Amino acid sequence: MALAQIKVTATQARLDAMSLPEIGWSAVARADAQTRVAAMGLPVRRDEYWKYTRPDELTSPNVKSAKASVQDNASIFGSLGCLSIVFEDGVFNAEKSDKLEGTDISLELLSEVNDLDIHWALGLYGALETKGQTPVVRPLAALNTAYAREGLLMHVKGTVAKPISLVYIQNSDNDDVMLHHVIKLDKGASATILESGPAGARCNIVMETEIEDGASLNHVRAQGRNHKRRAATHLFARLNQESQFKSFTLTMNGALTRNEAFIEICGDDSVAHIAGASVGDGEFHHDDTVFVMHEALRGESRQVFKKVLRNGATGVFQGKILVKAGAQKTDGYQISQSLLLDDDSQFLAKPELEIYADDVVCSHGSTSGAIDEEAIFYLNSRGIPKLEATNLLTLAFLAEALSEVEDEDIAEVMERLLEDWLTRRL
Repeated sequence: MALAQIKVTATQARLDAMSLPEIGWSAVARADAQTRVAAMGLPVRRDEYWKYTRPDELTSPNVKSAKASVQDNASIFGSLGCLSIVFEDGVFNAEKSDKLEGTDISLELLSEVNDLDIHWALGLYGALETKGQTPVVRPLAALNTAYAREGLLMHVKGTVAKPISLVYIQNSDNDDVMLHHVIKLDKGASATILESGPAGARCNIVMETEIEDGASLNHVRAQGRNHKRRAATHLFARLNQESQFKSFTLTMNGALTRNEAFIEICGDDSVAHIAGASVGDGEFHHDDTVFVMHEALRGESRQVFKKVLRNGATGVFQGKILVKAGAQKTDGYQISQSLLLDDDSQFLAKPELEIYADDVVCSHGSTSGAIDEEAIFYLNSRGIPKLEATNLLTLAFLAEALSEVEDEDIAEVMERLLEDWLTRRL
């Protein structure tokens, strides 16, 4: 069977198992996304940006069972005084959530505004995702735009003091969760968004963010610790003049995780940082695929990704910086590194630079290596057992990625999670 026919057959099987929601103001965007999915087809292994990661478990109509424990569903950011919004098996839980209100912020649920003819998110829902399909198609994101029934619509009008914590609880062993969040920050506004929890046995989560002039958004995500979880996430961000966007993701365990990001720097003097730290053991496949597009003057971007792998785990990084003509004085930095704690694990990297401006500073690098045996010997000589010494060096390796988390309290939570994960595996 020809490759094209394989894609058509697999795509049709997936679409046949789903139904398009009847939602007023987003109906046009959803119908367009459905058409685009049918045209481009769901991904297969022979697609260029899927050659390192098998997509079939993310595209199949059938969901493999994955049971979450009480610990997996435990609140990670509960000590930070957040405004919590809880989704349980992909459905908003009002009893476990705080009230959706605030003086400088408007919070609504996608499911609760579905009968409106017009909404402030009308020009954003699916728009950033559509732009992010070029030059690399992202069929799973388009699938989400078409079929997601729930998500948060967040309009930030000023400075929001409390972090907004999106908590994803999983009860069902076979749930297939889709969430689509739309976030808009007005001029000069600022907010922090936190995400945590396993969400479902399989999940597909899209977040579209519009950041207006002078606005600032911090995004920190701790992905669920469920060993069998399978997840595809998509982060789309559009930065206007003198705006700032910083995102950090910590991933611990999970059978298959694919985190995609498409960052568009449209305004002069804007800053975009996206970073990640992942630690995996055994049946663990983690893929970060990042695309940063510079279209304006004096833009700054950083991509910092660190992966610690052992017992046959696999890490993937595909990162690109595209500097368009006219985007002079761009400062682009990209680093991807892995620490392999045995001979069975592997790290697959594809770093890219594409530059059409002549006054820029851009660099990228990718390394993969084992633990420093001399450093282990030194720590052993100071009375530190080998396994504890390995943990200390592992945390030191991850430090550059963790330093991208600006808030000290949030960074402390991330570091404690890593320490706990390492301690459990001594």
